[in-house]
Amino acid sequence: MEAAAPAAGAPGGLAEAAALHWREPASARTLRRDGRRWSAWNAGVAVTFGLPAALLVAIEPLAAPAALIWSAHGFAVLHLQARRGARAVVPIGAPGSAVNRPGADPHAERVALGLLGDLLGHRERELAIRTGLALQRGEPGVWLIGEEGAILVRCGGRRVDCFCVRVAEAGELPGGDRVAHLLLAVREDEWGFATVANRNFSGSWRRVRRRLPARARPALDEAQRLAREPG
Repeated sequence: MEAAAPAAGAPGGLAEAAALHWREPASARTLRRDGRRWSAWNAGVAVTFGLPAALLVAIEPLAAPAALIWSAHGFAVLHLQARRGARAVVPIGAPGSAVNRPGADPHAERVALGLLGDLLGHRERELAIRTGLALQRGEPGVWLIGEEGAILVRCGGRRVDCFCVRVAEAGELPGGDRVAHLLLAVREDEWGFATVANRNFSGSWRRVRRRLPARARPALDEAQRLAREPG
């Protein structure tokens, strides 16, 4: 689930992406291909659990409770996958974020948030303060960046890809510094970032939205709106 975080500033892209020579570089083509694979996997889960349940009810209607339990297992698998993608991002201030960890320095957190704000435009800064996620437009879509990962809302706004990333040697870095580190990496080389990070979900943006903290949902709504804009 974790990968070493990219470091901005490598000539021609992220040095970490170049070091992972065994990984296929991320591109618009690989995003589309992997998205189709995720959709096929989801369909396979639905058929695997749904079809036997339907056949069981058709053969013996009294077995409906057992069929519902079996179908619920399939729903749970799909639910957990989307939940895993949403939880990997970790908005600033959310449970499990650096801000809420024992020993966190409130002054350092405020300074880090100020430095992160300097990297963002006015609207993006206000959104980050409200939701804990930094928004960044890119070539494949709109990125939402948290402390330990990012959500990419693809152009068109219908599909999202969730990436899990570990900031290398982060130690006790404040949450704002973690987000700033990943934000700079995306700005330096977003395809390199997508290559280094581990994707743990690809699918409908609505599935991820339902599993995000309520505070972070407006950030996804805004990213989805921007991703739908032409050009």
